[in-house]
Amino acid sequence: MSEKIHCYDSILTWHIGPPLYLVVIFVFLISLYFSPLSSAVTDKSGLMKLISETEDSYLSVNDLAFILATHDFDATPKGDYVEVRLNDVVLKLVPNGSHPGLANVTIMS
Repeated sequence: MSEKIHCYDSILTWHIGPPLYLVVIFVFLISLYFSPLSSAVTDKSGLMKLISETEDSYLSVNDLAFILATHDFDATPKGDYVEVRLNDVVLKLVPNGSHPGLANVTIMS
């Protein structure tokens, strides 16, 4: 004689609430949604801190644009300078070679 054993644990769990792993997945997905907002809020003081803390006399325009982009700045190489957009302001950064810092900054618009 064989007995059939039914497992109702998963049904009971859904009546009480979703399983813990679904809650964890939901919280993780929500955190991914809000993380770009915090990294997109970069300001001029963060940019100035970044370019003044480091020096590299052999830095090219592409290298400077890469460094800025990896620090969440909207940086685009344009000929002999890098264009950086901060909110509604466009900045021009020119690598400054052997002088202190990474670049000279001027406001384009």
